[in-house]
Amino acid sequence: MTSKDEIRYFVVGDLRTNCYAYISEGACMVVDPGASGARIAEELQDVQVVQVVATHRHHDHVGGIRALVEATGAPWAIGAIDAEGATHALELSSHDLVGFEGEVQNPPAADRLLHEGDVLEVGTARFRVIETPGHTPGGIVLVGEGTAEGVAFMGDTLFAGSCGRTDLAGGSWEQMSATLERLAGLIDPSVTMFCGHGMATTMKRELVSNPYLQPGAWRTSYGE
Repeated sequence: MTSKDEIRYFVVGDLRTNCYAYISEGACMVVDPGASGARIAEELQDVQVVQVVATHRHHDHVGGIRALVEATGAPWAIGAIDAEGATHALELSSHDLVGFEGEVQNPPAADRLLHEGDVLEVGTARFRVIETPGHTPGGIVLVGEGTAEGVAFMGDTLFAGSCGRTDLAGGSWEQMSATLERLAGLIDPSVTMFCGHGMATTMKRELVSNPYLQPGAWRTSYGE
């Protein structure tokens, strides 16, 4: 990432989801607006939100999309396989939504369905889509290129020291294992990975310390 670009982040909702705003030349792409779409829009009034994207269909990542796109007029995008489920995210949630921070709503139908190799552009930055089934069937990771080189938005696929749980509807440990093995070879070790929950990390660090990137990693029920 060049010094001219900027990343802002917001921790939203009772599940403490990380929402990221990538800003380049005054244009902004918002990744995973969870429970607080209206508040996120207010915080970004100094830039032009031109794209909203969700890394997967779960309510804590898409619950603020409707309010955000209504406030900004920006189109929103999601992995094609997760698109239908996203519009029913609240009904499919396994969590009690009572007291969930912010105004959580199902998003409208996506304006763009993303597939492997698609590119999202914001200012002079580009983000290449990698399909990452496992946590959900249509999860994606966004890998930066151009002035966003060295940045990746991981959603709930990979965390510092862990990975996304696979015991929710549509989850698959077999798919997750294949996804993690693939990401270990695709993402440069120096890339800073911004995760859907918790702290940022690098692939270099995770290759050494994350048990789910080691040979013979076994199925777990924990994660986000």
